[in-house]
Amino acid sequence: MKIVTLTLNPALDKSSSVERLVPESKLRCGPLQLDAGGGGINVSKGICKLGGRSMAVFPSGGATGLRLQAILQEAGVEMRVHAVPGETRENFSVTETSTNLQYRFTLPGLDIEESQADTMLNIVAQLQPDYLVASGSLPPGLPVTYYEKVAAFAKKINARFVLDTSGAALKAAADEGLYLLKPNLAELSALVGVEKLEMNQVDDAALEVIQHGSCEVVVVSLGAQGALLVTRDGFEHIPAPPAKKRSTVGAGDSMVAGMVWALSEGKTFHDMAQIGVACGTAATMNPGTELFQKADVEKLLGWIKEYGERYRFRDF
Repeated sequence: MKIVTLTLNPALDKSSSVERLVPESKLRCGPLQLDAGGGGINVSKGICKLGGRSMAVFPSGGATGLRLQAILQEAGVEMRVHAVPGETRENFSVTETSTNLQYRFTLPGLDIEESQADTMLNIVAQLQPDYLVASGSLPPGLPVTYYEKVAAFAKKINARFVLDTSGAALKAAADEGLYLLKPNLAELSALVGVEKLEMNQVDDAALEVIQHGSCEVVVVSLGAQGALLVTRDGFEHIPAPPAKKRSTVGAGDSMVAGMVWALSEGKTFHDMAQIGVACGTAATMNPGTELFQKADVEKLLGWIKEYGERYRFRDF
């Protein structure tokens, strides 16, 4: 099964640490860590860590874009790049070691014209993917409905479309319909048109999204509580194993990477959700923007399989 990831708003992620953030003071930071970032790129990195293969498609501009490509090449991530004018954006995160609080600074992306984004879709079509994963925000210059266009495009090329985004971009794509959604509680609430969902309403809300034709599978991210897998046949809670949190950067993308890798390997939805939760949790154990370590995933997955047996699949 061929996997292609689409990242329309990539970034060079920089992370460091400082004992305490103090305004108007010169702060002595720890070593700088550089990572290739952006939702789809993170998904490709995660799939590579699991021993799978995917092709990352994204725009790249200037020296920052070249540095991002070099990092991916060193990590063994395959890519197809569309060169664009300007500089690929940078993001910066700082961990305050005295409190373990993390501060994340996200800069605007490159202005991408719709014709440039369409060129990347042409690249995707040439790759003939079985799974197309789009993750992350839309860059300036693209209409908020662009992921809706990608959803229609995925149907045209017979690819299963997996989307992880938020806000109006998510709503527009869901109206077109796709294969798998990974909303959090706030995003799911917005999809069903309510301000807030209680925990006992989540399964019905996710089923409503499926019955509306928005997708075939919903995996609701519940943070430290794990995830809720919902299909037309039933739902199942996947508990998150206990872990010491060091960073939340890339946890959602790691979860998507684990799920899509599992699907490409022919795993069941049950196994897919468990692997996704293990990957997402493992990502929080690493500092900065490092994603997860495979050994941590395997250890956490063992915990989920043992403890999660009490949360077997139930019919509606």
